Amino acid sequence: MDSLIQFYKKGYITSLINYREGEEKFGQTMQVSTNCDLSDFKGKFVILGIAEDIGIRGNHGIAGAASAFRSFIKSLVNIHNSRAFNGDQFLLLGKIRTGGLMEESQNADIETLRELTEKLDEMVFPVIRKIVEAGKIPIVIGGGHNNVFPILKGFYLACNESANTINLDAHADFRPAEGRHSGNGFRYAYDAGYLKKYALLGLHQAYNNETILDELIENPDFLPIFFEDIFLRRKESWEQAKRRAIDFVKTGRFGVELDVDSLENLLSSAWSSVGITSDECLNYLYNCGKEPNVCYLHISEAVYKRSDGEENVLIGKLINYMVQAFCRGVQEQ
Repeated sequence: MDSLIQFYKKGYITSLINYREGEEKFGQTMQVSTNCDLSDFKGKFVILGIAEDIGIRGNHGIAGAASAFRSFIKSLVNIHNSRAFNGDQFLLLGKIRTGGLMEESQNADIETLRELTEKLDEMVFPVIRKIVEAGKIPIVIGGGHNNVFPILKGFYLACNESANTINLDAHADFRPAEGRHSGNGFRYAYDAGYLKKYALLGLHQAYNNETILDELIENPDFLPIFFEDIFLRRKESWEQAKRRAIDFVKTGRFGVELDVDSLENLLSSAWSSVGITSDECLNYLYNCGKEPNVCYLHISEAVYKRSDGEENVLIGKLINYMVQAFCRGVQEQ
């Protein structure tokens, strides 16, 4: 198991902290793991990075999602430590050892990228299983939305039951099982029995094909809620839509998914000038965290530097705020 994870040295984490006299930073009390043994960790949240964009490229997307995790960690360790939000509740487990797969994926064709995504699945699910079996909440950051499949597989193997999922996303990521990539993680998870109920919040009608939309609408296990129905047609408010999605999944153990391409004007593998605001996103994560049956957070498709040269130097801070919003909700249950 340890061979699947690149662990961080405490010295490296402390080197990222901007120290000030009389202040204690989050990184000074956050636990940093040296192995996969979680038995001594008394906190609640385990942070795992997946620095890859193989699944995104396997879905004809633009590379860059491998770059966000480090930016997030640097931001996280520099917030102020407090009684209300203390680093001793968090364990930085490390990040999946994606280096070999990333190297092999350079200049690879679509078929090879999808084969490599499947290999990545086999590296991720045992780690998620280990975290869940220890009774902790995984906070998974980085990579493409392909990683929802091994996350749900890990939960299934740990708990011997299917999980529900709520996903704030412009895309359903329910494309056919044509080989693994970022566009069909939920499809593979549902077909395998790892995913039971799936609430899709903020889907963009123009960016999901009709075959997928018809299936989502007709299957009672799915609840598609469209961006256009909320913000264009005003059939319901954002608050009503968010509540309806949460109510759909909260009856059982459920994971919280956030694809950053759902946000307005935020650099991602598929960024858009139309989407929800950062404030709405944070409130979504907080409200999900408040539910007793919530069991993980997965933030995907975020980009610090994309392969076409576009950069978002603030992405680490934004992910940091996202994680805080979710975890504050959990702590305030």
